[in-house]
Amino acid sequence: MKYMTVKGEKLSQLGLGTWGMGEKASKREEEIAALRCGLSSGVNVIDTAEMYGEGQAESLVGEAIKDLDRSQLFLISKFYPWHASPREQKKSLAASLKRLGTDYLDLYLLHWKSDYPLAETVKGLQDLQAAGLIRHWGVSNFDTADMQELVDIAGEGAVFANEDLYNLDKRGVEYDLLPWQKQHGIAFIGYSPFNSGNGQSIPVKASLKQIADKRGVSVHQVLLAWTMRTGQVLTIPKASSVDHMRANLAAADLVLTAGELAAFDRDYLPPKSKQPLESI
Repeated sequence: MKYMTVKGEKLSQLGLGTWGMGEKASKREEEIAALRCGLSSGVNVIDTAEMYGEGQAESLVGEAIKDLDRSQLFLISKFYPWHASPREQKKSLAASLKRLGTDYLDLYLLHWKSDYPLAETVKGLQDLQAAGLIRHWGVSNFDTADMQELVDIAGEGAVFANEDLYNLDKRGVEYDLLPWQKQHGIAFIGYSPFNSGNGQSIPVKASLKQIADKRGVSVHQVLLAWTMRTGQVLTIPKASSVDHMRANLAAADLVLTAGELAAFDRDYLPPKSKQPLESI
């Protein structure tokens, strides 16, 4: 397992995404087994949100972690933009904590930009942090200008992470956002490494198929390994079965060569100019 250190926190580069999980009773045992497989294999990051199944994913995570050492986990959840006021944040957090069966979050994120004044949202997050209800806070679906505004409000060192869409076919953040976050010491969490969140798969071009075949691994494993190639991105694929989780875990140990990465750059072009931020 590969790890990265952010503000003193040792985080597995492979996290556990939970979008779409916890919504079907028939799949519940299998999904819990998948999460526990990942956690028992060295993954320590779980990413969820109050939006996912309107709390059903959080409840699933709560059941999966109930017998584990909470101090060894890094638990992330997110709140809706219309819950961005300090009062609504506090209510949302209380509900999330109840579903998760814990008394604190390691990271609490604004899910996407709100119409509520950002400075007030930051104050609410800082108050929750001071109360010990969250250890760190950040945002999701913010672009470079948004992040600069956030840092101008909160100060350097205050923001822990920003979570955005990132995969081999959606590379726009490489042009400016990823370098900016690295410069400011803000973790980058990349969601939808297979681009499956919107039902559109990544096109399998020659380099992708050839490298997967040569390595004797699946295309999905190569896609996942690619997101972790720099050590800067924490990727959060969803795995609803133990077999899928084991495949993801194997991908975390797959190291791509410089030649393979160059082949990808020819087939899946890196950005040469500023791109609009994409999301799912």
